Amino acid sequence: MMRLDKMLSHCGYGSRKDVKEYIRKGQVLVNGEIIFDDDFKINEEFDEVIVFNENVTYHKNIYLMLNKPKGVVSATFDNKEKTVLDLIDEYKSYNIFPVGRLDIDTTGLLLLTNDGALSHNLLSPKHHVSKKYYVEFKGEFKESYYNLFLSGIILDDGYKTLPSEISIISTYEAFLTIYEGKFHQVKRMFKSLNMEVVNLKRISFGPLVLDNNLQEGKYRLLNENEVTMLKNNEI
Repeated sequence: MMRLDKMLSHCGYGSRKDVKEYIRKGQVLVNGEIIFDDDFKINEEFDEVIVFNENVTYHKNIYLMLNKPKGVVSATFDNKEKTVLDLIDEYKSYNIFPVGRLDIDTTGLLLLTNDGALSHNLLSPKHHVSKKYYVEFKGEFKESYYNLFLSGIILDDGYKTLPSEISIISTYEAFLTIYEGKFHQVKRMFKSLNMEVVNLKRISFGPLVLDNNLQEGKYRLLNENEVTMLKNNEI
């Protein structure tokens, strides 16, 4: 059971002060009855709640797919830069956060949620969740590099990456799938082989694939099948 004012605030209908005022003015119905008591207890999953003549749908957890553009940071707050949360018009009351990070100049698939357990599961190093990128680069890709990606590449700090998979599309384009998320990893992998990444876009994260209809800077709720795949660890 949940307080009515808390439920409405959680669903984005305003601050607790705002929704208390709506309730006291008789603008909220529960199961067809006008409720004037803001601490009225409801079953948030089964009771019918109507505000301003529209049904309220309660979601305990929110899962959003964002096609991240360049120029925004993957954070909930930043003193200098625009964050991915600044792109979200709805659902901020759910205290969502990005699952992992994309560099400020990297575009593509970013998952945002308030499901801490799922986020931990997806980011845990022991699970080796796949991340596939479209890469544009400068420099010569040599035939011998295929085996280096497959066996692991030594970065500038001496760390050897997990095996990865690269597929060359054209002279300066590739798809790369990695299974970890070190700082600036893709860029550093290419740099170790005397190449420079000039454009980077994440196109999948575990079983989740970027929606081709989602323009940069836009987002949508995950469908039930996508959420189920993530929760079932089909990674």
